[in-house]
Amino acid sequence: MIQHIPSLEKLVNELAKLPGVGPKTAQRLAYHILRSPAAYNDNLRAALEGVKNSVHECARCFSFTENADLCHYCLDPKRTDESICIVEDPADIIRIDTSGAFRGRYHVLHGTLSPLDGVGPKDIRLEPLLERVTREPIREIILALDADLEGDTTALYTAKQLRGLNLTAQDGTRRPLRISRLAHGIPIGGDIDYMDYRTIGRAIENRVEL
Repeated sequence: MIQHIPSLEKLVNELAKLPGVGPKTAQRLAYHILRSPAAYNDNLRAALEGVKNSVHECARCFSFTENADLCHYCLDPKRTDESICIVEDPADIIRIDTSGAFRGRYHVLHGTLSPLDGVGPKDIRLEPLLERVTREPIREIILALDADLEGDTTALYTAKQLRGLNLTAQDGTRRPLRISRLAHGIPIGGDIDYMDYRTIGRAIENRVEL
């Protein structure tokens, strides 16, 4: 049926491009939009236009904001400027900040290195990070990247670039820079019987002393 309605088919195809949305889910969403009152469709259209017209990247950390220049996290005076958490996507900031364990600043790479897909250092926000570390009084870098091939590659490359920076404190001495990565291993409440060998290996590498 849908093949005979070009406009509906186009809507399904566009919805299917959303992450985590397959063809069947896209079809259900399209039918829901089609059956919804005109007011709902108008509100949805206005919301999409509002996002495209008002939301942009923060000039400092590259998260998303509606402010003129800097985002909420960069403007918050209660946060320390000496610690930066590096994430892949802006959505990762919300997950980390909800924990309440980190009160520093953030930096969004907007991707990870993937040579097989043609994604190199110049395709992510890595150069602005290096400039930022040189310019700001940062003493700690936390790499909060996924524990997959792309995340590992990005973390190792980023750490190497950071260690190669010439950082000088106000008194002329070399400014120390601590570089760490989120611990990976057995999650809270996890059963070791169901863990794969890579997760167990990471848990052993990241073990803590009691």
